[in-house]
Amino acid sequence: MQDVTVVDHPLVRHKLTLMRKKDTSTNSFRQLLKEIGGLLCYEITRDLPLQTVEIETPLMPMSAPAIAGKKLVFAAILRSGMGMLEGMLELVPAARVAHVGLYRDPETLGSVEYYFKAPTALGDRLVIVVDPMLATGNTAIAAVQRLKDAGARDIRMACLLAAPEGVEKFHAAHPDVRVWTAAVDERLNDHGYIVPGLGDAGDRMYGTK
Repeated sequence: MQDVTVVDHPLVRHKLTLMRKKDTSTNSFRQLLKEIGGLLCYEITRDLPLQTVEIETPLMPMSAPAIAGKKLVFAAILRSGMGMLEGMLELVPAARVAHVGLYRDPETLGSVEYYFKAPTALGDRLVIVVDPMLATGNTAIAAVQRLKDAGARDIRMACLLAAPEGVEKFHAAHPDVRVWTAAVDERLNDHGYIVPGLGDAGDRMYGTK
């Protein structure tokens, strides 16, 4: 699919298979989501700009590469985005964090915002939106629009699973935002869930229903 990068590294594929299993425990699911979050972050930041800085090793001075520009922003869509965020912050601990509180109306499947808090100067930073599931696309569309309204210009989307319908709708709304995901599944069911999928990521993370 255009503007979608499927991260098909063997470790990602293996961990995703474990997460899909219905008998995977809450603790294991949460740990696997954290680990895949870090692996996706590694791929989504592969092209970060570098600059040369002067340092001293224990043996001699040298010129060495360092990431250029302002700190990244990870924008976690609450609540399930927090699981992937943890793994990303382990990889980039200096990143700043935005929180976007959205929930899906069970009747309309539309997104309802209840909270938003983001760092300043979003327009000068790479913003990575984090949410395990890109299903109908409504939540991701609303989150990206909210960040754009707050000044963000360079935005990428990281998700664990995507549905073709959600990707198509998302890119119709935000053609400038590329998606990184561990897999694009078959379709959505009548309730707006990805199939074969892995169920509700938030419920499986926190042991709720």
